[in-house]
Amino acid sequence: MLSIGATVGYIYLKKKSESMSSLGGDMFSLDTGTYTLSTNLSLEKLLLIKVEKDPFCYLPEDEWYLSKIVVTTPEGEAILFPCYRWISRGELVELRGGRGLMYQHMLLWSQKFIWRNSYVPFGNFFYFVGLFFRWKILAEGLPHINHFNNVLELPAEILYNVVLDVVPVGQNIYIYYIYIIFAILPEYVSEHWKEDDFYGFQFLNGLNPKVIKRCSELPPNFPVTEEMVNLEIISVLGDGFVCLSSQYNFALIYLAYNGEPLHVTAGLCLLYLNPENKLMPIAIQLHQQPSEQNPIFLPSDSETDWLLAKMFIKNVDSMDHQAVQHLMKTHFLAEVYTVAALRKFSVIHPLYKLLIPHFKSTLYINTGGRKNLFGPDGAFSIVCSLGYDGLTELMRRALSETTYSSLCLPEDITARGLESIPNFYYRDDGLKLWDIINSFVKAVVEYYYPSDSEVRKDNELQEWISEIFTHVIMLPTGFPESFHTVEEVIKFITMVIFTVTVQHAAVNNGQFDYYSCVPNISLLLRKPPPTTKGQSSMETILETLPNVGETVNFEVPMGSYPDERFQEPAPKQMIKEFQAELSNFSEAIATRNLLLKIPYSYLDPAHIENSIAI
Repeated sequence: MLSIGATVGYIYLKKKSESMSSLGGDMFSLDTGTYTLSTNLSLEKLLLIKVEKDPFCYLPEDEWYLSKIVVTTPEGEAILFPCYRWISRGELVELRGGRGLMYQHMLLWSQKFIWRNSYVPFGNFFYFVGLFFRWKILAEGLPHINHFNNVLELPAEILYNVVLDVVPVGQNIYIYYIYIIFAILPEYVSEHWKEDDFYGFQFLNGLNPKVIKRCSELPPNFPVTEEMVNLEIISVLGDGFVCLSSQYNFALIYLAYNGEPLHVTAGLCLLYLNPENKLMPIAIQLHQQPSEQNPIFLPSDSETDWLLAKMFIKNVDSMDHQAVQHLMKTHFLAEVYTVAALRKFSVIHPLYKLLIPHFKSTLYINTGGRKNLFGPDGAFSIVCSLGYDGLTELMRRALSETTYSSLCLPEDITARGLESIPNFYYRDDGLKLWDIINSFVKAVVEYYYPSDSEVRKDNELQEWISEIFTHVIMLPTGFPESFHTVEEVIKFITMVIFTVTVQHAAVNNGQFDYYSCVPNISLLLRKPPPTTKGQSSMETILETLPNVGETVNFEVPMGSYPDERFQEPAPKQMIKEFQAELSNFSEAIATRNLLLKIPYSYLDPAHIENSIAI
């Protein structure tokens, strides 16, 4: 039985068993659907199936999308052969069974059959998938990227596909439904962006919840006094919650706008949790080193002085959000994980089967985005204060200081001292989802790796992590170079899946909500930061602000595994339990949000994409 896409041509199937006997058969397909092919020959122990497509008569070439083949033996056993790829004329594709197998378990196969991934056509030759993908340097000090320069060069299986719901409403008439979530939050943002409590709220539950940390003592370069903020700072630092946002990576990065030099502020923002449990900004210094030209701005200053100071902090926060937290720490790192998996895992490796749904469309969106958005002439580089060179330098600095533990949410929250700050929904939802993912990954990994020795013997797994280590330049501290234990594998794969689903959703899904109100967050400010107080006006603020664009989003929900790749009942059941956990948590978030003035839905599993596809 075959589940296939529409084609015009003859389809031939042959088997490869241990005795290498042949299975003849052909079929002619016109429509998308499921087809059955029978034979009287013995199937013996079926290991491989060859699939080949020939054209029908002299009709033009028509590629064929093959989802899977399910072979039912005379004994009633159903053997799954996943494919999920396009097949061209004259291309011979070998499919291996859906059972997850590792190299050390398949030494007998390695003497008779090609072990690596299915073929990919290139002219009149065929290359292994692992060799088809190569590495390229984008910029010194940044993670390496795939070698393709244009999305049209990508293999068909990597290309981005937008699936629309098609509903028939009459003969030859169809309605195509595209689901876009329209949020009411932008209206709230436009009404409350000036308010200090909403400003502080965004450091916890806005687009960039990764920068603030608990402050037990003030840094020496931020001389805030008790008289300035009208609080007993010393006692508050010891017992209460004071948080600090310090964008020191922006220091000494310069740019020009319309020929005029501008300095991007490397600011510090002090926030205080007031008795109503609202996180309030109480002091802002726009550069790292105090001086007469670098005053500390306070809520007691004029309205426009305080607004302007907050805008410049949000400006650098937005660039950190887009370049570091969003682009580099989700998109670029996901690309390294993806290319390494395509190069080093066979298609029947259980971890390939587990991870590949979470890598769908990532290479497509990254390859296109580097040219259209991030490149020197890309939209992001043009509308951002740092420009392309500045953003590249910012990412280079940030990556050199990134630690492996900071990519693992439980450790990151502890390191920043934010375990008990109230109303931190990114933390609460993220930790719950980390646990759900970790439980799922633990079940799957322990099923295939019953002992640490199995991990150490798995050459494909070791080559995968070694490839990742090699191509993440200026490596984050603590990043593993090899795996020694099952627990290490569980933690790393949990981090990978969390990064490409939950973390990406946290820094991606709220962009329209917060960026559509330009005064709230702006990537580009046209005037330099103020150096004195009492000189600003609303006209100054308007002259500083630019125009801003909007984006939309398509979603494939987290936990979706539409391509059937696992043969064994155990991992299939694990996927069902994983999906049930996500569904239950989605309902819990919906219930909680009914009680919130500003709902936090970015980490609702129903709104988290299964991979980085936007």
